[in-house]
Amino acid sequence: MAKEVTKRSENYSQWYNDLVVKADLAETSAVRGCMVIKPYGYAIWEKMQDVLDRMFKETGHQNAYFPLFIPKSFLSREAEHVEGFAKECAVVTHHRLMTNPDGPGVVVDPSAKLEEELVVRPTSETIIWNTYKNWITSWRDLPILCNQWANVVRWEMRTRLFLRTAEFLWQEGHTAHATREEAEAEAMKMINVYADFARNTMALPVVVGHKSPNERFAGALDTLCIEALMQDGKALQAGTSHFLGQNFAKAFDVQYTTKEGKQEYVWATSWGVSTRLMGALIMAHGDDNGLVLPPALAPIQVVMVPIYKSDDERTAILSKMDELSKELQAHGHTVKIDDRDTLRPGFKFAEWELKGVPVRIAIGPRDLENGCVEISRRDTLEKSSVPQEGLAVRIEKLLGDIQANIYAKALKFRDGNIIKVDTWDDFKEKIENGGFLLCHWDGTPETEEKIKEETKATIRCIPLDSAVCEEEGKCIYSGKPSHRRVLFARSY
Repeated sequence: MAKEVTKRSENYSQWYNDLVVKADLAETSAVRGCMVIKPYGYAIWEKMQDVLDRMFKETGHQNAYFPLFIPKSFLSREAEHVEGFAKECAVVTHHRLMTNPDGPGVVVDPSAKLEEELVVRPTSETIIWNTYKNWITSWRDLPILCNQWANVVRWEMRTRLFLRTAEFLWQEGHTAHATREEAEAEAMKMINVYADFARNTMALPVVVGHKSPNERFAGALDTLCIEALMQDGKALQAGTSHFLGQNFAKAFDVQYTTKEGKQEYVWATSWGVSTRLMGALIMAHGDDNGLVLPPALAPIQVVMVPIYKSDDERTAILSKMDELSKELQAHGHTVKIDDRDTLRPGFKFAEWELKGVPVRIAIGPRDLENGCVEISRRDTLEKSSVPQEGLAVRIEKLLGDIQANIYAKALKFRDGNIIKVDTWDDFKEKIENGGFLLCHWDGTPETEEKIKEETKATIRCIPLDSAVCEEEGKCIYSGKPSHRRVLFARSY
């Protein structure tokens, strides 16, 4: 099965598509631009949800749910917001179909036109702030710390599984605060929650930083982000957290009475990550044999493959595997015994490598006789023979080593591809090779746009960590004074 995967060096884009489809993560659907997330892919997303949901609740947030449909007039209340999403909105105009009077099939019933057209949720700021108006009257009602797990629709013209689809899954946090300081602290807190999740659960090194004004979320005063570098040298925005100021509170007239009896507008944040994280997981860690899953997100952490020639050998080996599996599960590990009698062991090995299972255990008649098992780790493909006794403790340590090694490998790649560039000619040459280019920028949107037009590179972030470089210099493009470097890259 692994031979069916295109090599990264031959065609990185095709390699990615191969992994998504052949590792049973997702496939295209009958609806243009939409995907079917298959059980194995959804199991990974569920593990992401579980970890993030716990992290959100540990920071005081509660889950809620808001409507999928948003009155079109709501979007027009915040000018920057509607401008940012207008081209991506899907709009519902009618509520009924009827039999086609002129032939087979059905048509829209012209008498069922909606009084006000509805936008299918591209993001929920407007509907949520219209709701918060009913929830907030006094300082005692604040803060409100809500999150929702939902689907959204953004009508993308060029789609790619997980990375950019017309419909995708995500979570979106929406919080309301009494003061600017509280809201800004919330936005910073949540981007650091995302960074912690990326690094410690996804084994994904990220740079935390501010977006430039050109790249901010529509309607935000500030956008914080985590940026990751994929193996082809392109950047991927893995999560964002927005300080919205009082823009949406003013648009929907959400005010509260202070302790002193004054009327003040509420301060807001929103923050989110999506199934795009699945794309990041694939592209950051996968190899030419398939997925490489960090144990923290692997639906199956250990797969057991029996090797036998006779029915008696099969029965004895599977009995031992069942015993070992129960021991491993008692230590909190997810285990699968691949007892399919229709595939040879070599095909099973290739399939589980393709699916990125962190640890594979093989047992044959000689292993059974000697009280051993053969262990293969997915991240390095190294094999070793170890005693069956104490296997659970050994596997627990091995899974921790694999998680750490996957992160260390990705971090080494990322740090090796953060390059300081000081001239325009050097920038144009280096950007062709990919990576994060750490450059001086004069801070103007005009220069930023010119660089994007000429090289397709954008400012990924103004770093807060990992690549902080506050120093005096000159803008690579305009030559004007600059007080710090920013990260440029081409991106997904």
